[in-house]
Amino acid sequence: MSLKEQIKNDIKEAMRAKETAKRDTLRNIQAAIKQIEVDERRELSDADVEAILMKYLKQREDAKGQFADAGRNDLVEKEEAEITLVKSYLPEPMSDEELENILKEIIVKTGAQNMKDMGKVMGAAKAEVGSRADGGRINQIVKRLLG
Repeated sequence: MSLKEQIKNDIKEAMRAKETAKRDTLRNIQAAIKQIEVDERRELSDADVEAILMKYLKQREDAKGQFADAGRNDLVEKEEAEITLVKSYLPEPMSDEELENILKEIIVKTGAQNMKDMGKVMGAAKAEVGSRADGGRINQIVKRLLG
């Protein structure tokens, strides 16, 4: 079963179980998926859906930080629940050590020497790592390795 089908089925289950928060979160994700499918006139693969989930996760984490700064603990809890739900659909994140080893291999393959070659490394890393690590973590480790 594809990730998109899994989300669709989980929406139905959440509706039956009257889990409104889960239902609403999954509907938001499904709307983002459909928006891209309509705009680009294509079926999305699991990798595309994972990219959408990563983007949604980043938005939720940013919102959580803003709500925490504003002292809105009720909204922080809501965002945390959404973050937990979204993470359940993503593959297990890589450890820093595992990610660093992959990035070292990519640096050797691409022949990167310094920070000017960072774009080549980042592009190859995102293709190989996918949604198992976010761009910020990859960026930090690549800077440390090239710097």
